[in-house]
Amino acid sequence: MRWILIPRWRGSTAMSASVGAITIPAWAWEQATVRQALRRRDIASVFAYVQQYSGASQARIAAAVDMTQSRVNEIINRRREVSRLDVYERIADGLDMPDDARHLLGLAAGREKRSGGAAFDLSAFPEVVRVYASQASAREEIQQQARAAQELDVLAVRGLGLIGLNDSLLRACLPRGQGGHGLRVRVLLLDPESPALARRAAEIGESEESLASGVRLAEARLRELAETCDIQVYRYGMLPIWRMIRTDNTMFVSAFDAGWEGHESATYKVMETPHGPLFRGFRRMVEAIVDAAERTV
Repeated sequence: MRWILIPRWRGSTAMSASVGAITIPAWAWEQATVRQALRRRDIASVFAYVQQYSGASQARIAAAVDMTQSRVNEIINRRREVSRLDVYERIADGLDMPDDARHLLGLAAGREKRSGGAAFDLSAFPEVVRVYASQASAREEIQQQARAAQELDVLAVRGLGLIGLNDSLLRACLPRGQGGHGLRVRVLLLDPESPALARRAAEIGESEESLASGVRLAEARLRELAETCDIQVYRYGMLPIWRMIRTDNTMFVSAFDAGWEGHESATYKVMETPHGPLFRGFRRMVEAIVDAAERTV
């Protein structure tokens, strides 16, 4: 009888999976520096902290998150950014992030992802086509979209960094040289006299007077555009939650929260699709805010 010896590890999925396994202490995810990196979606720093707290090599990180070692090296050395939502998911799964860490990264909890069905399947949300770490990372694409748009909606708090100043994100994109023909602009700003403004000022550690003055300055600067483009400015009175720029069928959405401004939050690029709920929901929300708001320009 002839015996044929077959090494068991070659066919063992469990053993293959363990080769790149990384163990990170639970307390490491609670460190302030790690949490800040997650909230900024700074994957270069996250990988560096993984190396620090686990001793993992770039090769082990690459195996865990299903990347090549060269790609991990590029990310760590900031020659490449991570921006796709599915890659964030893969990193979170590969590093076995706890739910709190996943939430800071802007992802659903792991148990929701496993048991929630299609509601948490990224393929069910083709509208979210890209995720930027912050507005600064999306700046070039936002400006490109705005220059070609027929409609531009801006939902902000004071809007100075978006459209109120000469060097703001969107002001230079308005076709003032052509008199703004064909472009309709709507800007929604927080009512400087509303209780919501006082609450927002407290959230970001700013005086009510300073925040209100910023809104009024933005209104004054936007009023200057009334003769060069079709611009409408509104004051709304609800607590700001979403910061949004819509250019025709594309939105760039980020969130306000206690302690940070909207431009510091991750920015999601959302595109209109025939059956997608996100774009339609955000647009419906803007229209409802306009209906209840006071037009000032």
